[in-house]
Amino acid sequence: MDTFFHFITEILILIFLIIVFIQSGIDKVFDWKGNLTWLQEHFSDTPLQKLVPILLGTLLLMEMASGILCAVGLYQMLIMGESHVALYGGILSCITLLMLMFGQRLAKDYEGAKTIAVYFVPAIFLVYILQK
Repeated sequence: MDTFFHFITEILILIFLIIVFIQSGIDKVFDWKGNLTWLQEHFSDTPLQKLVPILLGTLLLMEMASGILCAVGLYQMLIMGESHVALYGGILSCITLLMLMFGQRLAKDYEGAKTIAVYFVPAIFLVYILQK
């Protein structure tokens, strides 16, 4: 129980990131066509227009890897009191969110970019507090 309270901030942020990335990845798997159609329209006036299917697949892998690393990191933190994998999950989460931010800015979706920034704050905070 001491480990739980010692890492409570990290645990809550990890749970947040697990929900964000695993849910998003699952949505892409089960509604690939819908996501692809929406993104092709979203990026129709950008240099990424022809790369959308590849980028969507890359994003799916990054989101799932981020969520899985955060989940493994959460387990490791709760069971062993260590935070190495959680740090890697936080870093990969930040990189994934930066990829999303780049796309939103390129598409000139400034409202969408603001939303990504909201997710970035706890992710970068997790990286900050796990660097020991």
